[in-house]
Amino acid sequence: MAAAQGRLSDGADGMDEAGEGERNGTDAAPLPFRTAVEALRAARPRPEIELDPTRAPQRLAPFAHALEATVLDGDEDLADGRLILLHDPAGHEAWQGSFRLVTLVRAELEPEMAADPLLPDVCWSWLTGALRARGLSYGEPGGTVTRASSHYFGGLAERPSTSQIEIRASWTPREGLGGVPDAASHLAAWCDLLCQIAGLPPVAPGDASVVTLPQRRGPQPR
Repeated sequence: MAAAQGRLSDGADGMDEAGEGERNGTDAAPLPFRTAVEALRAARPRPEIELDPTRAPQRLAPFAHALEATVLDGDEDLADGRLILLHDPAGHEAWQGSFRLVTLVRAELEPEMAADPLLPDVCWSWLTGALRARGLSYGEPGGTVTRASSHYFGGLAERPSTSQIEIRASWTPREGLGGVPDAASHLAAWCDLLCQIAGLPPVAPGDASVVTLPQRRGPQPR
């Protein structure tokens, strides 16, 4: 996942402040956190998604577990992202719970598509829609959708202009039996978001309710 790791190195809401693995160690973590992490580790996304554990931030919560993903078309990267599960056994006032999910997702776009004034609203609706489609209960959502364009000059003038969409978001997964959130389903919804922003069709054929970005120019070789 060299390409994804390189593009994500600038971090998201503290994502770049990483240590080795979960802070305090998973073995020493409370049972609800360990159960949620095991559910994440057991998840199997659709074949186009390469999913790997990565270093978790140290300063966001007493316990954290992080995953990094790349959406692939052969050897080309269509989109990438990072998902972090945070846990504070004492609860967190801003979260309104003891768990929080934090994400960064991004992909390259055609410049003409990036100029669409409705694009940020559509991209945010993909996140909330993915959670609703999985029947998930969540609270306190927040985030940003950012468009960025790069234009090249001088010795780089031959390069075509590029545009990128980036979603940074967090939400509180509602806790179920034993104080454990349905981490696997939240991960599945996040993978649905990744596939939408990558322009992949939905898994279920004929699902016209899901609108994805079309294939974009210039996916990055791995």
